[in-house]
Amino acid sequence: MERVTNLASERPVVIFSNSSCCMCHTIKTLFNEFGVNFAVHELDEMPRGREIEQALSRIGCPTLPAVFIGGELVGGANEVMSLHLNRSLIPMLKRAGALWV
Repeated sequence: MERVTNLASERPVVIFSNSSCCMCHTIKTLFNEFGVNFAVHELDEMPRGREIEQALSRIGCPTLPAVFIGGELVGGANEVMSLHLNRSLIPMLKRAGALWV
């Protein structure tokens, strides 16, 4: 759990992902389009990635991607897309210091 907290705090936007996950790719592409410089952790490529995935599940994100903005868990692809569609994502990214526009 502490490892997740530390990793989630390293940048304004942190994405825990799986390299072969299409929804993970979609969310990373969305943030790239916004110009967000996010940190990404591909759990399937990390030696203890499965442990991190289990810790994410325990804190409320049972599927990947798991997105943190400003060190806080936002959720997965559904939550991020909902924020985007209701025009809350960009202001959230600005407040976290991930966007300067």
